[in-house]
Parts: sequence; structure tokens; C-alpha cells
Amino acid sequence: MDSRSRWITVALALAAATSFALAVQSAWWSIGEVSIGPFGARHCFSGECRETGLSWIGGSELWMRSAVATRAAGYIAMFVLLMFAGAIAAKREPKLVARGAAAALLTVLVTGTYFGVGFPGLNGSSMGVGMLELGLGLVFGSLALVMFLRRRS
Repeated sequence: MDSRSRWITVALALAAATSFALAVQSAWWSIGEVSIGPFGARHCFSGECRETGLSWIGGSELWMRSAVATRAAGYIAMFVLLMFAGAIAAKREPKLVARGAAAALLTVLVTGTYFGVGFPGLNGSSMGVGMLELGLGLVFGSLALVMFLRRRS
């Protein structure tokens, strides 16, 4: 792998890891002063912020569990992509880490899609940046893996 493509792969993997870290902490939907995401719900009134669970929204038990799975999958993908980027930067052949990154990306795709699609919807809710960040992480992570695999073949 030439130096230029190696550093592009590292940059893509780091961008994906950053996107996943932001996606699981950001709001996926907002309603006025309330933000909803895989972290739960946060509402700020009169300068005081409180965090609550997702049960008040009325979603299914599976949907609330998918929030936890999305959060965990996002963090795991972040860690694996950081290991992948470090190995590429160190001029290693991270075959096993690349497989782990592919599995982590697939897990994020499945759990994040279910969490996003399964949202029960509330009047006045608008989409936040969390879903966009998750999508960017999937795109960047996939591109990093494709560049690594194309170089190997």
C-alpha cells in the first residue's frame, strides 16, 4: 500500500470512529426542548437539564432495547475502527481487525436502522443530526475497509 492511500484509509477510519462516537451521543429527534437518541431522552427547562429513559415515548420493549444495542454497537465500532486505523498507520496487515470492523459496521447498520425506523413518532418531532452522523460513519467505515481490501487483492 503506497503512503498516500494508506493515510487516506487511516483518515477514513478515524472519521468513521468519530462519527460513531458523535452519533450515539447526539439527538436523533427533538421536540421543543427535548432531545431523543440512543442515550435516552434529555430535556432542559429553565436552564436545568434532566435525563430520562425512553419508556414515556410509548415505543415497544424491543425498540427501547434497540436503543441500547445501537449505543453499544456504535461504541464498539468506534473502538474497532480506531484499532484498524492504528494498525494501518503502523504499516501492519490488520486482517482480523478488518473482519471485526466489518462485523461491527454490519451490527451498527442493523441496530441503528431498527432504532431509527421503529421510532413511534411524536407530534412535532423533528429529525436531529444523530442519524446523519451514524450514516456518515457507515459510509466512511465502509470506504476504509474497501480501500484496505482492494489494496490486498
